[in-house]
Amino acid sequence: MAFGDKVLFFFSALGAFNGLILSLYFFFFTTKKYLPNYLLGALLLVLSLRIGKSVVYFFDANLPKIYLQLGLTACFFIGPFLYFFIRAEIQQIQKLPKSWIGQTAFWAFVIVVVGVVYPYQAVPYWWRHYIIPLIYLQWGIYVIFSGGVIWPLLKKIRQKESLKAFEKWVLTIFGGVLLLFVSYVWAILNIIKGSYIFGALYFSLIIYLVVFILLYRKKTNDLSSFSSQKYVDKKMDEQEVELMVGKLKRAMEEKMLYKDPNLKLNDLAKEINLSGHQLSQLLNDNLEKNFSLFVNEYRIEEACKMLSMNVPLTIDAIGDEVGFNAKSTFFAAFKKIKGLTPSAYQKQRIPDL
Repeated sequence: MAFGDKVLFFFSALGAFNGLILSLYFFFFTTKKYLPNYLLGALLLVLSLRIGKSVVYFFDANLPKIYLQLGLTACFFIGPFLYFFIRAEIQQIQKLPKSWIGQTAFWAFVIVVVGVVYPYQAVPYWWRHYIIPLIYLQWGIYVIFSGGVIWPLLKKIRQKESLKAFEKWVLTIFGGVLLLFVSYVWAILNIIKGSYIFGALYFSLIIYLVVFILLYRKKTNDLSSFSSQKYVDKKMDEQEVELMVGKLKRAMEEKMLYKDPNLKLNDLAKEINLSGHQLSQLLNDNLEKNFSLFVNEYRIEEACKMLSMNVPLTIDAIGDEVGFNAKSTFFAAFKKIKGLTPSAYQKQRIPDL
C-alpha cells in the first residue's frame, strides 16, 4: 500500500472509530439523559458501521460479502435515526413515540428477512441492481422528511435571524448526513471517481467537528433545546407573576389572539417574551388552569357577548368567529365553562327569541 493510501486509510478508519466512541458517549456518559442524545448516539453508531465497511472495502475488494451486507443494511437506520433525532430536538419530544418504535422494528424485520432470504453472497446481482438502490431511496426519503422539520430554521437563516446554539447543532448534524448521502449516491451513479471514499473522509471531518464542539466550547448544555426547560424548576416571584399576567391579559384582550383557531402555546408565549415552558408554568401555578382552558375562557366570553346581542349569525358561525375550529369543540367548551349549551344560554339572555 502506497504512503498516500496509508494516510487515506488512517484518517478514514479513525473517523469510523471515533464515531463509535462518540456514540457510546451519547448513550452512556452525557450528564443530561435526553431522548435526542440517545437517538444521536444510535445515528452515530449506524454511521460508524456504514463508514467502517466503506473504508475496509475500498482498500480490500475481496472482503467477504457478509461484511458488505452488514454495512449496507446499517443504512436502513441512518435515515430514520436522523429524522427521529431532529424531530425530538426541534419539537422537544421526551418520550420515544410508539410510531418510531414501530418504524424501527419494521426496518429491522426487513433487514433480517432480506438478509436471510436474499444474502449478498448468493445474489450479488439483486443487491447491486435492486436492493442497494432501494436502501438509498429509503435513506433519501427520510432525509427529505428531516429537511421538512428543519425548514423553519432555514427560513430563519434566509431572513437573517439569529439561531440558537441547539439549532446550529441540529443543522450541523443534518448537513453532515446530507453530505454523506450525496457522496454515496454519487459513488453509486459513478458521477465522480473516488467519491465512495470521500464519504468516509467527510464523516471523519464531521466527527472531528463534533468532538471539537463538545470539548472546547465553554458550555455544551445549550446544544439541546431541552436546556431551556431548566426554568421550570424555578418559581417566579410575586412581582414577576403580576407583570407577566398583566402582559398576558393585554395580549389576549387587545390583540384578541384567542380568535386564531390555530393559536399554540408557543405562539402566545412569544407574544409576552416567555418560553413555552415558562408560560405553561405561569398558567398552572398562578392561574390554576392549562393553556386550553385559559384560551377557551376568552372565546366563550366573546361568544356570550355575541349570543346576548342576538347578532345575525348562527350559533355555529359564532363558534367559528371566536376561534373554535369545530362545532363539537365549541359546544363542549361552552357547556364545561358555562354549564349549559350555547342555545340554552341565548334563550336565557333573550327570552323572546
